[in-house]
Amino acid sequence: MSDAGTGLWSGGDAYDRYMGRWSRQIAPLFLDKLQVPADSEWTDIGCGTGVLSSAILDNCAPKRVAGIDPSEAFVEVAQSRVDDPRFKCLRGTGEALPYNDGEFTVAVSGLVLNFVGDKDKAVTEMARVVRPGGIVGLYVWDYAGHMQIMRYFFDAAIELDEGARKFDDGINAPVCRPGPLSNLFEKVGLTDIEVDNLDIPAAFENFEDYWTPFLGGTGSAPKYCTSLPPEAQARLKEKLRDRLPTGPDGEILLAIRAFAIKGIVA
Repeated sequence: MSDAGTGLWSGGDAYDRYMGRWSRQIAPLFLDKLQVPADSEWTDIGCGTGVLSSAILDNCAPKRVAGIDPSEAFVEVAQSRVDDPRFKCLRGTGEALPYNDGEFTVAVSGLVLNFVGDKDKAVTEMARVVRPGGIVGLYVWDYAGHMQIMRYFFDAAIELDEGARKFDDGINAPVCRPGPLSNLFEKVGLTDIEVDNLDIPAAFENFEDYWTPFLGGTGSAPKYCTSLPPEAQARLKEKLRDRLPTGPDGEILLAIRAFAIKGIVA
């Protein structure tokens, strides 16, 4: 992640309410796809609040995990929440990693690529710090398709206001699709590239459980939502209430998909 993206992600608690709870479910699925041996050395690029780093520590028996994020607030949250001597978090950007060539066994990044200014440079840097034969892997939400939490929101918002397109990651993040992801990894010389779908359900107790995280201001959709005047926000809220698939007791069940990609450093 570059500094340009940090304005979207200034609040660790707000992020957890909006995306953190789903990130925690996706992270172990991603790690299962990587098949990294125990006692490996990891770096987590754009580690945020430490969701992926925690999953690595819990599931992969690493020797160490080095997190890095451009947001000082996220660095503080990650360091306080991930209580493990194998984890250390620094402030920095994905385009200029403060690590030596070949320092790690594996470099990963979770749900971050969309917010990196120079994506080619970031993946090049991930490959640089991994030793030959090691793994570079990342995953991104399927913003334009089966990330239904956001698709329902932005489809409704754009019907009411064309200006919502400027915030819609389904429009603004074309690299977050299997083809462009594979092309990006090929361009930096990674081999044995694999892309997989990661799918989980997103269950909400009721409409307010779905709606409230959009009021936190952290992330593209919440930034748009909180920028609206009260009457426009109310119109969007009611449009979503009418449109979302709702069960007999008010429950809402949506689908979430992320695309995961991995490659080997030659």
